[in-house]
Amino acid sequence: MTGPTGAGKSALAVALALRLGGEVVGADAFQTYAGLPILTAQPTEDLLSLVPHHLIGILDLNQGFDAAMYAQAAWRCIRDIESRGRVPILTGGTGLYLKALTHGLVDMPKANADLRARITALPVEDVLAELCEKDPEAPASIDTLNPLRVRRALEIVLLTGRPLAESRSSWSQDKGLFRGLVLTRDREDLRSRIAANVETMFASGVVNEVQAASYAGEGAARAIGFRKIQDLLRGEITKSECKAAIVLATQRYAKRQLTWGRTQFTFPILNLSGFSTPEAALSAALDILNSPLTPEANTI
Repeated sequence: MTGPTGAGKSALAVALALRLGGEVVGADAFQTYAGLPILTAQPTEDLLSLVPHHLIGILDLNQGFDAAMYAQAAWRCIRDIESRGRVPILTGGTGLYLKALTHGLVDMPKANADLRARITALPVEDVLAELCEKDPEAPASIDTLNPLRVRRALEIVLLTGRPLAESRSSWSQDKGLFRGLVLTRDREDLRSRIAANVETMFASGVVNEVQAASYAGEGAARAIGFRKIQDLLRGEITKSECKAAIVLATQRYAKRQLTWGRTQFTFPILNLSGFSTPEAALSAALDILNSPLTPEANTI
């Protein structure tokens, strides 16, 4: 189950797990880190206490993690959960992680240490310029504000000798092992939920959390709001400016998440704004996912 941040994935995943006898497996690149539970909107203690959760808060803040590592860890969780006669319920907003499971990873050439070192040493502006030169269409398909994405895109183009779009189109076919949902909400509903979530983050002590996590590595530091709150701590922006920037960045991220969910998967879309109660939303989700479970396709 995937969809934009703020849609309500965590709560619905727990409700499904309780109804189906399942356990939740996280699929969020930032919720894998310990030390930033407020900033990364990890499931609340109440939700965590209701059903077992996996791949939440498992990494130190200076560790690296990628889709390949996630897929290996998630498959271990899936097999363990199934071996105990329970249902794995994957949920999270990192579409690349989920697609690594549903389709398998792209067959890429082996990494070249010298090439990676050269790209890493360049200013991100130079990397982006070289990417534009080698593959003019690539920048439009990535988050150019994310240095890791820009560097990785150039690395793929140079390793393969092909446009980035061609490499992405070479994903394996959907293995048919997963049934799923893409959750969404009406635009204004989602925007208001995101704004409310940011207010709750600050009321819950997110500033102190980020201050204590100053040693975070490049991966964890990419969590939305981390660097803006560091700016706040240095006195470079006001709290209201910080909140507004985080809300805007989260809204933009949610839009990209929804686009990915709609274009990269064939899962049905469930708009949670149409339900007046959590029970009604759960019933609708179960109606979509009511085909009999089989050993080959029993993961939601």
